[in-house]
Amino acid sequence: MLKTIIGKENQDNIYFDEENFLLLHGDSLSLLQRMESESVSLIFADPPYFLSSGGITCSGGKMVSVDKGEWDKSATFAEIHAFNIEWLKQCKRILKKDGTIWISGTLHNIYSIGVALNELEYKILNNITWFKPNASPNLSCRFFTHSTETILWAKKDKKAKHYFNYDAMKEMNEGKQMRDVWTFPTTKKSEKSHGKHPTQKPISLLNRIILASSENEADIILDPFNGSGTTGIVCNLLNRNYIGIDLEQEYLDLTVRRYQDNQQLRLF
Repeated sequence: MLKTIIGKENQDNIYFDEENFLLLHGDSLSLLQRMESESVSLIFADPPYFLSSGGITCSGGKMVSVDKGEWDKSATFAEIHAFNIEWLKQCKRILKKDGTIWISGTLHNIYSIGVALNELEYKILNNITWFKPNASPNLSCRFFTHSTETILWAKKDKKAKHYFNYDAMKEMNEGKQMRDVWTFPTTKKSEKSHGKHPTQKPISLLNRIILASSENEADIILDPFNGSGTTGIVCNLLNRNYIGIDLEQEYLDLTVRRYQDNQQLRLF
């Protein structure tokens, strides 16, 4: 089923294929353009932040470079926005009529994402603020410490009735309506036992997102910027079908190692 959805032209890009877990190696935009229209129920995307410009930050009490790799090199706003428009356009084509998309980002990219969603006539449902209580300190002491990320949730069709598991979210929140400020620590060391990715998301965060917006175990979920594969790991634990795309082989290998390690089952 997943092989049919990705299209014949993408078959050569299959990096890993096991049951309902499929990884593609290559440029996301090119691969998205060849995927079947209206075939995916849910998309989670953590696109490049375009932060790799030689700056420094604090990690584990040490001064480290913010450079993440060639895929995250700085670009002009026009270049960043054009990139965001193109991949979001393809995601809209691929999403089912009642499908939704989640996009995570920082101030460096998320405002372009918001504008692009409006330009492409998505309907933004929520602006989630993810608060990180254990965020790294600010070394320069010249501005407030960054301790949040924004996650936008949008639906493809303004008229479509999208799925939202209101009851499950309320139950998670001690019987009260869940609000749009979520508190999750940064990724645990135990979730990085097979290797590290510079923008790895915690399993608990993706668990909430997928449970909130994916109704059936048969749902097909896509992550066009697979990274460390957290979206896929959670999909596997929740019995969802998963398609992940990444340009970097080392991160696909990391994802495979995580997928094959049953210890991940103990992280919930």
